Amino acid sequence: MSDLGNKEVMARNIKYFLKANDVTQTEMCNTLGFKMSTVSDWMHARTYPRIDKIEMMANYFGIEKSDLVEKKSSSAELNKRDTKQIEEILQQTKDKLTSQEGLMFDGDPASPEAIESILNAMEIGMEMAKKKNKEKYTPKKYKKD
Repeated sequence: MSDLGNKEVMARNIKYFLKANDVTQTEMCNTLGFKMSTVSDWMHARTYPRIDKIEMMANYFGIEKSDLVEKKSSSAELNKRDTKQIEEILQQTKDKLTSQEGLMFDGDPASPEAIESILNAMEIGMEMAKKKNKEKYTPKKYKKD
């Protein structure tokens, strides 16, 4: 049986994305113009939002509508804060790499392409590490089933 239209799945996903983005129910309601009582009904699986409201929430969280309406596997996903942290670290690293004189890679001066390759590899590794840590250290009560 499909989970589409399932109020419990929607409630779980709304709670998950509020927590993942460090946003309160009140903040989301104020930003999107939703009534608190309506969102409370969604979060307690009493009612199901209309598609236009689902689309507004998806845009607000920067996700796909399907992320709200479908049951997801328990694999960890990166939120906006995680992505921003990775971008900041990569920018700092790039600044340090490009400011150094005599930076060598395999015995030759590091080209911009070599530095970009290093940064790309670091980004992939950091994303994988963050996801693995989320799976390992997220308490069971916050995991999506």
